[in-house]
Amino acid sequence: MQFPSITPPDQQAHREAVARHEQLTKPPGSLGRLEELGVWATACQGACPPHPFVRPQVVVFAGDHGIAAHGVSAYPSEVTQQMVGNFLSGGAAVNVLAAVAGASVRVVDVAVDCDPATDAGPPLVTRHKVRRGSGAIHLQDALTDAEVIQALDAGVTIADEEVDRGADLLIAGDMGIGNTTPAAVLVAALTGSEPVAVVGRGTGIDDPGWMRKTAAIRDALRRARPLVSDPLALMRTAGGADIAAMAGFLAQAAVRRTPVILDGVVVGAAAMLAEELAPGARQWWAAGHRSVEPAHTLALEHLELTPILDLGMRLGEGSGAVAALPLVQMAVRVLAEMATFADAGVAGPAGAPLPTG
Repeated sequence: MQFPSITPPDQQAHREAVARHEQLTKPPGSLGRLEELGVWATACQGACPPHPFVRPQVVVFAGDHGIAAHGVSAYPSEVTQQMVGNFLSGGAAVNVLAAVAGASVRVVDVAVDCDPATDAGPPLVTRHKVRRGSGAIHLQDALTDAEVIQALDAGVTIADEEVDRGADLLIAGDMGIGNTTPAAVLVAALTGSEPVAVVGRGTGIDDPGWMRKTAAIRDALRRARPLVSDPLALMRTAGGADIAAMAGFLAQAAVRRTPVILDGVVVGAAAMLAEELAPGARQWWAAGHRSVEPAHTLALEHLELTPILDLGMRLGEGSGAVAALPLVQMAVRVLAEMATFADAGVAGPAGAPLPTG
């Protein structure tokens, strides 16, 4: 699958935002990362001063993974389908956080292990379904070649749908019991890391579960390592339909010049694949937080992204990205609404010209 060349965020707007920060009533750099985030958002919008994001949209990609049947998670796989219902009724953590942050939440069943013929989910949820669960990656491929393309296309279509409906900032979330295992394999494969460096506790597994998960990652990584130069083959072998759809979604967001706040380790693994498919896409992304999953730090380093928050979160759903959204909005409003030295009649740094007008 071929994505168009990625156009970077507007460099003229970037320069204007940096210059504007020098004129605001504060010592240069005194707002730290808020200044950097405001400059990034301004460049993504292509205009200085920027405007607050008016329609942030969260899309939660739901899918099951065959690896969950092999003791790598603290929860049974049926929780994935149950949580889809919870998202729809507004009862999940990301629903609550999004309500506070001013974002909308959509959930998409990409590979939940339930029969589409009997699933009563709304068409908006189910129409992009690729399959019932992805393969157990330590024993078999996650997907077929055709399913990889179908999942990527689903992600592209979903990104287009949301941007066409007016979304001006996107957040990808994940829901899938066992999904941190393929995420860890993908991160390890793309960074050259060993299994013990990427395995985490996921949903809160005990020590025997951690050992089973480490062994599964080791076995899956043996299958994945020869394919690191081919992202489509890597997704087929060691990913999942939900992860592939997220990769397509993240790449297409960059094609559509729409900024994204990334979430945790599963989204981070998808982002690494998206950057392989569409080099330069990462310029349109900000890292919402650092998950406690060890593979996530490796993914952030690989993407050269610095997380906004580090709160010890590991839920997924897009929750860490949504938690960072208010800070991004603050960063934008500082640039848009804070007075300049000239506007406020405040003297600038010693030796600078006095404000006039």
